[in-house]
Amino acid sequence: MTTPRVLVVDDEENISFLVASALRLAEITVDTADTGRGALELAERERPDAIVLDVMLPDLDGFDVLRLLRQRGLLMPVLFLTARNETVDRVRGLTSGGDDYITKPFALEELVARVQVALRRTGAASSSARLEVDDLVLDDDAHLVTRAGAVVNLTPTEYKLCRLLMTHTGRVLSRAQILDHVWEYDFDGESAIVETFISSLRKKVDTGEVRLIETVRGVGYRLRAPA
Repeated sequence: MTTPRVLVVDDEENISFLVASALRLAEITVDTADTGRGALELAERERPDAIVLDVMLPDLDGFDVLRLLRQRGLLMPVLFLTARNETVDRVRGLTSGGDDYITKPFALEELVARVQVALRRTGAASSSARLEVDDLVLDDDAHLVTRAGAVVNLTPTEYKLCRLLMTHTGRVLSRAQILDHVWEYDFDGESAIVETFISSLRKKVDTGEVRLIETVRGVGYRLRAPA
């Protein structure tokens, strides 16, 4: 089965990153847009299987975007994501052709679950749950990580951190981004917790000759794919 594609539309960069990261961890291909017009262009070009759509955008509001999507014959599920929690807004979102209405703040697990429900309704859900980088393999079905065929015993937080790095192979993730995703809250204080868990993960994953976890000084960390 092909990997489902979801378009995330939000002009808040931090929220867009968190939502996109959570969906990628669920083996979903993600495109992002930060304007209504950009969303319409991407939706027509990429034909995503579902759209997570912020209501308050800098040009068009989400309800207008949905109306224009439907006028253009784009019938994929649309899940509204918004800070507006008034009953009238929720009713408008659901009666205007939207498939779900998720208010901020929200739990990432719940958002992913709702997207997966929408994808299953359209038959677009992915059955893949395996990530591979070099000889490092993460299997979600078995909740198992191996390196060169040997089982790597990780704590739940280490597993989540490993999965985040593998999903973004080659991309540098800042400490703040890692905190936001792995611990799922904004953390304005000491970032040493990230360094501690990166160090712990290295000791378990990078025991061989080829090291995968890199520190990008002054920026953050990344998992690199050896040439």
